[in-house]
Amino acid sequence: MNTYTAQFDDIPGTRVFTAKRAKQGYELNKFCMSLMKAENRERFKAGERTYLDEWPMSEEQKQAVLARDYNAMLDLGGNIYFLAKVFATDGLSYLQAVSTMTGMSVEDYQQMMLSGGRSPEGWRSIKDGN
Repeated sequence: MNTYTAQFDDIPGTRVFTAKRAKQGYELNKFCMSLMKAENRERFKAGERTYLDEWPMSEEQKQAVLARDYNAMLDLGGNIYFLAKVFATDGLSYLQAVSTMTGMSVEDYQQMMLSGGRSPEGWRSIKDGN
């Protein structure tokens, strides 16, 4: 299984949610799921760092949440479906949040997707440089 999924690590921007990532991000994802309850969203919004410190996440994970660096959260074991609870708490749509992950404006990202998505050119291999 590791050999099979390792091949995806060579594709820029691709993060396969493996068992290793699931274990790494367990507490981060539990925190995200806690935001399904209104009272927890309110507590988080009232004092983000205080709320995050209630969770046994790594400092790097906490900093990624505070910075709303969704790509870093993914790298640290976050699952996009759980991270959606964070951006929904901030009042962002999936479109708005994902556009920040690409470095594109919402309008440019939306137009790219309506036009068929990102071109595979330049996104095939890290080791091959293309």
